[in-house]
Amino acid sequence: MTKITRRDFLRISALTASSLVVSTAITGCSGGGNDTAFSLDFWNTVDVNFNHGVASGDPTINSVILWTRITPASDISSVNLFYQVSENEDFTPIVRSGKITTKKEQDYTVKIDLQDLEENKTYYYRFKSNEKTSIVGKTKTISSNPSEVKMAVFSCSNYPNGYFNAYMEASKMELDVALHLGDYIYEYGMYEDDDGVTPAYATKNAIAIGRELPEDNNTELLTLDDYRKRYALYRTDEGALALHQNLPVITIWDDHEIANDTYKDGAENHDSSEGEFSLRKEHALQAYFEWLPIRPFEDNNNEIIYRNFEFGNLVNLYMLDTRVLGRDKQLSYSDYFDNLGNFDSATFTVDLLDSSRTMLGSEQLTWLQNSLSNSTATWQVLGQQVLMGKMFLPAELLTMIAQLDSDITDAQKLVILTNLNTAITELIAIKRRILANDTTLTAAEKARVEITLPYNLDAWDGYFYEREVILGTSKALGKNLVVLAGDTHNSWASEIKDQAGDLVGVEYAVTSVTSPGMEDYAGLTNLTTAQNFEAALTFLIDDLKYTNLNQRGFMVVSFTSQEVNTTWYYVDNYDSTTYSLDQTREKSLKTLVNTNTIS
Repeated sequence: MTKITRRDFLRISALTASSLVVSTAITGCSGGGNDTAFSLDFWNTVDVNFNHGVASGDPTINSVILWTRITPASDISSVNLFYQVSENEDFTPIVRSGKITTKKEQDYTVKIDLQDLEENKTYYYRFKSNEKTSIVGKTKTISSNPSEVKMAVFSCSNYPNGYFNAYMEASKMELDVALHLGDYIYEYGMYEDDDGVTPAYATKNAIAIGRELPEDNNTELLTLDDYRKRYALYRTDEGALALHQNLPVITIWDDHEIANDTYKDGAENHDSSEGEFSLRKEHALQAYFEWLPIRPFEDNNNEIIYRNFEFGNLVNLYMLDTRVLGRDKQLSYSDYFDNLGNFDSATFTVDLLDSSRTMLGSEQLTWLQNSLSNSTATWQVLGQQVLMGKMFLPAELLTMIAQLDSDITDAQKLVILTNLNTAITELIAIKRRILANDTTLTAAEKARVEITLPYNLDAWDGYFYEREVILGTSKALGKNLVVLAGDTHNSWASEIKDQAGDLVGVEYAVTSVTSPGMEDYAGLTNLTTAQNFEAALTFLIDDLKYTNLNQRGFMVVSFTSQEVNTTWYYVDNYDSTTYSLDQTREKSLKTLVNTNTIS
């Protein structure tokens, strides 16, 4: 199978870079950017609309990317428009303006790299074309000497499963930036195998709540046109429009921007009948660069999508690609059982600890290590997709949990859930006896608790050696390491220890915007059941300090020189745009500087 190389990534990025306008002048056109500053032949005669709003992203102390997308009424090769930027919402005065032409080849998307701006400054911007004006966007540059940095953090926004109310709520807050840690879109269609009957992943309620995928985009995404249409659909959500309108967004992709469980040369949700994976990946990533306000990369840049943002000497944020560029194929427990159902633990352990297995790839890992070494910021923050904290569960629970996530009947599920609850109760009792130094415990009882395996091999638990390299680097440098994660559709907070048992960092993981979490397959049908399961996991998993297993929402992470404070916000409803925050489940935790602990 053909791999996408670094050169290919740069070429994909360049496909959108051709529509990038770099703006450095105080004003880009005469007349302060008024409509009369353009000759009549600049405008197209076709009707246009700004159906997908505006967006900004990748802010620095003196620049930011502005984005919009024109929707022409007919199929034309190009559309002309112009932009205006002001320090005031009434656009008096206009401090920057200019002409732009966007083309069909870029799906009529536009990016402007607005440079030579003032640091820590709010700017308003809008676009105009053919007597139509976009909504007014609001963005902000980074401070070179902040006393506090506040970030909203999101992950896993699934359109058919609900409305993006988490976006809407965050858009109302006073924040510096929003981070999206991936699964911005999902590639699935409405139905399994396109049979028109069996709901695909997270689509069973779509029709009832008005989130059905349209007929021209209701099958699994494979082509460039497929991916473009899916982004266009997601960007009509009111919450998505509001978030992008009000905050600069820093994004990184996960797997569903391409296909489930993507790795560098394949994916779980891709087979040979769907064509060459490298071509599908190219289509997916081109649409990503077109539709998100991310700065395209140039040929002389050693980075691809991984990059860092420096918030003065307070926070250095590293956005990592743990999916596409370097990841080796995930291990699978199913590969280590023989025909008699015996598990080959010796081979599994050798493979798990293999020092050649990588998630980042050598180039990205070296970049991260060098960046950590050169940074003097108080907080070193990894913005990435999957859990880095160790999630080791008693081995006997893993088989039952895996069965819950398979294709079984409701009756079979009920039996498994009953057995699971019984096992958890017994394991908690055994661990309490261990902690109390109960001398009557048998070796078999101790083994039930002490023989553990990684819960999720798709996360950092499945890439043991490289995680130790990162943790060892941070430990040797004496850094305050904070890991931000998504992917799981549930909330987590963990203290991160290296193999020696030393505290090296902390992890705060965000739940999904709408994607179903553990409540969907683990039978957490009510609040009491969910809370009992949460308490059980935090007791059985040594480094886990907090989890929420049944709600959707977002995090706000606030950094000062003395502490990191993380608050999880949960919406009480995402079946409609009428919602409120569930204040009974809101949770705040903090990490003091130089402690690597959570309280």
